[in-house]
Amino acid sequence: MTQAPLMDRIHITEDYDVPRVINGGWQLSAGHALERPLDLADASRAFNRLIDMGFDTFDCADIYTGVEDFFGGIIRERRKAGLRLPQIHTKFVPDLNDLANVTPAYVENIITRSLRRLGVERLDAVQFHWWDYSVPGMVDVAGELVRLQEKGLIRLISTTNFNAVELRKLIDAGIPVATNQCQYSVLDRRPAMRLERLCRETGVKLLCYGTIAGGFMSEKWLGAPKPDHFENRSLVKYALVIEDSLRWEGFQALLALMKEIGDPLGLSIANVSTLWTLSRPEVAAAIIGTRSSRHVDGNAALIGRTLPPEAVARIDAFLAGFPTVDGDCFDLERLDGSKHRAIMRMNLVNSVDGK
Repeated sequence: MTQAPLMDRIHITEDYDVPRVINGGWQLSAGHALERPLDLADASRAFNRLIDMGFDTFDCADIYTGVEDFFGGIIRERRKAGLRLPQIHTKFVPDLNDLANVTPAYVENIITRSLRRLGVERLDAVQFHWWDYSVPGMVDVAGELVRLQEKGLIRLISTTNFNAVELRKLIDAGIPVATNQCQYSVLDRRPAMRLERLCRETGVKLLCYGTIAGGFMSEKWLGAPKPDHFENRSLVKYALVIEDSLRWEGFQALLALMKEIGDPLGLSIANVSTLWTLSRPEVAAAIIGTRSSRHVDGNAALIGRTLPPEAVARIDAFLAGFPTVDGDCFDLERLDGSKHRAIMRMNLVNSVDGK
């Protein structure tokens, strides 16, 4: 019996590789959905199917309420059944209110909590985030993660939502940053401004979320009027991105272009959007959120696929007529008074006494 093809992979380091699409967990977190409840049993079936198709890397975070526990349940069941286990990328995100008081014990307790929730002995990647660059201690705290890496608790040290200036500070301090997770899509092209150059110079790879903009990049929204309310926080977030880039009329024209490109190739709008991001030379993988089994086939359609250069050129030419979100990566999301910061949750009771 011929085995079905598996998702393409890329090396992050010489001895560690990931599929070019990583399974995102933010949409599973408590507080993400504003309307529709989550079917955890169906979500579990979806993640198990994805593993078996080669999408074997999960992205979660200490602040995604309930997600490390959910992934831990999948790991325990697969271990019990003797099945292949997923690779786990999580995050270390000290609360904004805690930044000035993050101690070595704080760092180790949070990492140990993630290990306990997930039921693993080592985290494949810990992606470090620092909410406010004006608060001192960022490099020292990253150094504590290196200490835990040396103890064998962490495989790779990575970052999430770092801009080029601050990421350079970590690298210059000797922090062995393997990847930086950031928002990168046809709607938000901020990484192309400064971050891609730094990656070329240092070898840091990009792991990119937002490639399908919470579902906006799909046939569902082609020809649809601009909505006045949303069913989840992803759509709220990416509606602001659309407003600051193409606006609704330009967004509709982009969807039409992507459908025109995708139809002859047997690709959906979401597929074309993801493959556009994956075409960027410094991008190692896209992170696509999964909430249910209905998302699995869309991911499977990406196996073995790339976007033809002429298709990339058509999209690039279209985008050249529109602005992208201002600043470097995640700068507006940090800016006091910004509408983008207003939807951020920077204090999620990151207590080491939590379960």
